[in-house]
Amino acid sequence: MNSTELTNRRSDLHSMFRFNRMELAGSLGDLGTILPLAIGMILINGLSPLGLFLGVGLYYVCSGLYFRVTSPVEPMKVIGAYAIATGITAGQIQASSLWIFLFLLIIGGTGIITMIGRYIPKPVIRGVQLSTGVLLVSQGVKLMLGTSKFQALRQAAEPYLSIQALGPIPLGLIIGGVLGVLTLILLDNRRLPAAIVVVGVGILIGFLLGTGEGFHQIQIGFYLPEWLPYGLPSTADFTFALLVLVLPQVPMTLGNAVMANADLSIQYFPEEGKRVTYRALCISMALANLGAFFLGGMPMCHGAGGLASRYRFGARTGGSNLMIGAIFIVLALLLGDHLMGVIYLLPMSALGILLIFAGAQLSLTLLDITARKDLFVVILIVGITLASNLAAGFLVGIAGAYALKSEKLNV
Repeated sequence: MNSTELTNRRSDLHSMFRFNRMELAGSLGDLGTILPLAIGMILINGLSPLGLFLGVGLYYVCSGLYFRVTSPVEPMKVIGAYAIATGITAGQIQASSLWIFLFLLIIGGTGIITMIGRYIPKPVIRGVQLSTGVLLVSQGVKLMLGTSKFQALRQAAEPYLSIQALGPIPLGLIIGGVLGVLTLILLDNRRLPAAIVVVGVGILIGFLLGTGEGFHQIQIGFYLPEWLPYGLPSTADFTFALLVLVLPQVPMTLGNAVMANADLSIQYFPEEGKRVTYRALCISMALANLGAFFLGGMPMCHGAGGLASRYRFGARTGGSNLMIGAIFIVLALLLGDHLMGVIYLLPMSALGILLIFAGAQLSLTLLDITARKDLFVVILIVGITLASNLAAGFLVGIAGAYALKSEKLNV
């Protein structure tokens, strides 16, 4: 390899993997979606902190290395929310991971997902993106107010802070308000990126006002995860997981984690993001969930909301994935299950601010929809999502979009 080729090679690598404060800031954009559900499934469903966060870290790194642009990692929200709300067993969650692996591997490996994607109208994708954005903003506000499902189950707005209010004002609302103003001021600041400030100030508040739960018991060592920590799920677990967890999750995964995510990636990275295809996303998620099955982690996916958040806070390359992935892997291997003591330092309201800005950024993809019928489809999907769920909104939106292609129907 001559000097010119070597220089070009280095330039290509730099464009794919940058390691700077903006990439680090953007890499934190997923925390608002990952941590609340992860903490809930650890505390309520008994998932292994070591296996869960090691799986998250490995998925970040592998996604970054393959896609070469910033790539989100999120929990599968239908499964996670149901698990926390009902307290199902770790074995049932583990069984759902294997089902998800098989389904995504089949439709991704055979190319069926590409065929499906050709027939999904653009207004449906925009409807899914706007619906997801609205849900993220709503969840962010709930985390600030202390009304999310996880906070309700813990019976505290900030479960890991020793102070819950200043007079009549909830502390989470004060923290969220201050961090929200800081985010608006610093959102485009490259020297002091907003997401780093939000997470840094949040952790500082956790040090000063935290209950210290788990923090003083931290023991640094070298911890390896158990293989199949809950044993093999039973036949009943697999049956339950398929009917109750996986079938409701699949339409949302196809709509948000595959199609809406790939569409947004093309908008953000028209040249660099060519590897982010429907097929590649399916196979990526399939392998991640196979890993979650063996490590005892949570079902994981990509998602348009996480991508919008990472991009808005500054991440552009696969380097953002390598940095946040390395952080999770190192914490998991050095602290094992004790790493929860570190996770608890970050207030729920700080995570809420990350979600609010992620949702707002994702919602703005609606701006290229101008036709009246197309806007109707988008609004229809949002309405059904808020009344029911995103999977139902996605399916009804497809039917509505095709019905409105008829000149006999007007809105």
